[in-house]
Amino acid sequence: MAQKTKKNGGALSELLPCTAGYRLPAFLTPFLMIGEVALEVMIPLLMAALVDGGLYHKNTYQLQSLIERLPIGNNLQFVLWVGGLMVLAALLSLTFGALAARTSAVASMGFAKNLRKKLFERIQSFSFRNTDRFQTSSLVMRTTTDVNNLQNIYQQLLRIFVRTPVMMILAAIMAFRINAELAVIFVFAIPVIAVLMYVMIRVGFKRFEVMLKKYDKMNGAVQENLIAARVVKSFVREKYETDKFNDSADDLQKAQIHAQKLFSLSSPIQLAVMWTCTLVLLALGGMKVIEPGSTLNIGDLTSLMSYSTQVISSLLMLSFLVIGLSMTKASLDRVNEIFREQLDIVSPENSTLKVERGEIEFDHVDFSYSDNPDVLNLKDICLHIRAGETVGIIGGTGEGKSTLVQLIPRLYDALHGSIRIDGHDVREYDLVELRDSVSMVLQKNMLFSGSIRDNLRWGNPNASDEQIRAACDIACADEFIMRFPDGYDTDLGQGGSNVSGGQKQRLCIARAILKQPKILILDDSTSAVDTATDERIRRGLRDTLKDTTKLIIAQRIASVMNADRIIVMDQGRISDVGTHEELMQRSEIYREVYASQTKEVAA
Repeated sequence: MAQKTKKNGGALSELLPCTAGYRLPAFLTPFLMIGEVALEVMIPLLMAALVDGGLYHKNTYQLQSLIERLPIGNNLQFVLWVGGLMVLAALLSLTFGALAARTSAVASMGFAKNLRKKLFERIQSFSFRNTDRFQTSSLVMRTTTDVNNLQNIYQQLLRIFVRTPVMMILAAIMAFRINAELAVIFVFAIPVIAVLMYVMIRVGFKRFEVMLKKYDKMNGAVQENLIAARVVKSFVREKYETDKFNDSADDLQKAQIHAQKLFSLSSPIQLAVMWTCTLVLLALGGMKVIEPGSTLNIGDLTSLMSYSTQVISSLLMLSFLVIGLSMTKASLDRVNEIFREQLDIVSPENSTLKVERGEIEFDHVDFSYSDNPDVLNLKDICLHIRAGETVGIIGGTGEGKSTLVQLIPRLYDALHGSIRIDGHDVREYDLVELRDSVSMVLQKNMLFSGSIRDNLRWGNPNASDEQIRAACDIACADEFIMRFPDGYDTDLGQGGSNVSGGQKQRLCIARAILKQPKILILDDSTSAVDTATDERIRRGLRDTLKDTTKLIIAQRIASVMNADRIIVMDQGRISDVGTHEELMQRSEIYREVYASQTKEVAA
């Protein structure tokens, strides 16, 4: 039995391949950021030269070698040259920053695109059992909001994670070079900010994890309401659904406030630290400037304050990045939960088996949705169905009829025993080959946005118009399709909202027929059509799909009484198998169902 989740592999092992195709812009971004920071660090030096050399005519030793090379004849030229260099440095820094913003955006958006694609492909590979472990709204949330969070943090990592350490190092070197005694002031800010980051990470992660779960709950309420809109209106439950949504929205708001109020304190605290350091530096530095014989000039103090601000701002920026990482960790865990989910149904390697005839055999099959051998939904199923045979399946609600047929294309796997097609265990077939050979019309019929023609071609993407019309003739769908003004080009809307339940069933049957399967399974798929149409569909299937093995689940005995054999299900077991006449003689369950339905017809 498959494990629920994988135990190996790091949290980032599934994310790193998603950078493929966008690694060049990701590689260029750090270099552009370094260029931006280097030019930004030059500006305070030029400012010091401008203040000391241009305004106060003092020796500007910080850039003495550069100043001596400039063609400066007087004080005005000095100001213009140095001012021009500041403007040039600012423009180049802005250019590097803009290019870095573009390359990081391209890299992060490409990463998000690849991640969404990989997530969607992973979800598509889930079996029904895998999908049952997640709410649909949660899966939608993980492929949208959680991926957006990861995209944003990836972009920040490319820029801020490079910018902050480089800025801190360069600005600190320049600050200590000007005056080590004053520059040491901002070192005291480091432990304060470090403690703040530690508290944010420890407390914030759990709060954001709760908030994302509240998002899932609210999205689930919205999705359920939209899907069941007709039911809601028919039962006049709009107020109930509105109240339920409001409760979810209120819970989400409280979780958001609880998560964010901790972080709302971070900015004031960090700004207080920065301005405290600035004021202390200004006070002490001002006293040193006016001391007799001091080597610290006004321009030096100005640049020193700029460098100290750059260092502390970098620390603050780093703290915000770390806080962002703690927030994103919840999204990272949720995304990795999809990748860590162990697929319990996979294709065998290098399988070349083909379904040739459609013969089916169940050999002592047990099945449990909970994987619990003490709580079985199917018990000791032994059954042989010949190729081309038409088999009806009846039984009460919850007796295991749908579960039985879902094991054939491996929508679920048996807990014990085996299911064989043409003498080979279904687990020996490649999943694509197996499911391409089996057409299944489920109880819950699903159509997709697009035209009728597009929906039918799900069964065969290359089907010609003649093949489509032929399949619809068998399913008794052509007659109502041609009554639409646009015929087969009629747009069905989301989920086939503009066709009736019976029309939807017939379209799904036609779509299944177009696959030209070896095995056709109809799971109560004519329950919404009238008896005459049901008979015409069954006759069409019998006359045109003679070599196809057909399994028909039905509530009405009239839908299966002409089958080659009929299976009677009772409490997850096969109670009896035989023709209509044989079952009427020996199966009490079958006789009771038949009698109740014939009385209803007579009444």
